[in-house]
Amino acid sequence: MNTTLPTKLLAFVLSLMLPAVAAAQTSAAADDYNSRGLAKEAKGDHDGAIADYNRAIADFNRAIELDPKLAIFYSNRGLAKEAKGDHDGAIADYNRAIELDPKQPRDYINRGFAKQAKGDLDGGIADYNRAIEVDPKQPKAYMNRGFAKEAQGDHDGGIADYNRAIELDPEVAAADYHNRGISKEGNGDHDGAIADYTRAIELDPKERGAYMGRGSAKEAKGDLDGAIADYNRAIEVDPKLDISNNRFGAKQAREIIGLVKEAKGDLDGAIADYNRAIELCPEQVGVYVNRGFAKQAKGDVDGAIADYNRATELAAKLGIFCSDGTIADYNRAIELDPKQPRAYMNRGFAKQANGDHDGAIADYNRALELAAKLAKP
Repeated sequence: MNTTLPTKLLAFVLSLMLPAVAAAQTSAAADDYNSRGLAKEAKGDHDGAIADYNRAIADFNRAIELDPKLAIFYSNRGLAKEAKGDHDGAIADYNRAIELDPKQPRDYINRGFAKQAKGDLDGGIADYNRAIEVDPKQPKAYMNRGFAKEAQGDHDGGIADYNRAIELDPEVAAADYHNRGISKEGNGDHDGAIADYTRAIELDPKERGAYMGRGSAKEAKGDLDGAIADYNRAIEVDPKLDISNNRFGAKQAREIIGLVKEAKGDLDGAIADYNRAIELCPEQVGVYVNRGFAKQAKGDVDGAIADYNRATELAAKLGIFCSDGTIADYNRAIELDPKQPRAYMNRGFAKQANGDHDGAIADYNRALELAAKLAKP
């Protein structure tokens, strides 16, 4: 500041700056609440996180009252709203931030993320494109765009964007390698996927999804022991494996391990994992079906029938969405192997979901008949 300015003018400049200083201080406090909320959410303290987000939003509101033309306040308030799951509110704030300062790639990236969270993949990609136009060296824009492309089934496009994100910052995040691994796996490149999942784990040994992904790729290659080891490691890293934030949940992990053990012929081990899956989530139709088949393979017909009955009760209670295309797949499976009870059981669930109760009962009966026959020595 020019100290030769007249005293009266200097005082006037300072009086104009005071609201901005107060606003900045208020915004800093809001940032602290927002950060603490994120930390609490990561620990599973959702109620505590929401309380902090609410406090952050209140402080950002105050900062905006003091200086309504500073884009960063809207941007930060958008982050707090997004953390609470208020995607529309976040998008409105990012819109305002972009109006005030259209040259910030951060706001396009964040708005794209919010749109993507709402299922608007095209809108998300458009915002990531805009962020890249403003600054072509934003790894987060490429990473998020890659994720959106992958969600649209564009594996090659996803891989290209993940490649660019990693080129820009090789240590950017384990998630980049994890996501690229998913795209490679979608293309059938299991070795490439395993390499990426491994790199993700090197960068973050607690990247639970990378263990699950690597296990899946190993399973696809026939490395069942390696797959089981990775699935177990995922559960060790996070015994809860929250399905809302990850590709697989703990129940799914246990069920998958059970299926792999069943494929190896370890029926007792498979049943133990199905038991654990049911403990974690007692109302999952598929786990009872799978445990029933494992019991049937062991000759425990009564136990198998009890599990099939429980599965059908849950199917009726919960309802299952299955398309006609799924029924067609089961029809084809039955044509190829008409003595496989699992196909009849699953087709029964599909028919029941479509309202064909008589057809469902017929399939359940056939599945039980075949299970009893196969269990006999």
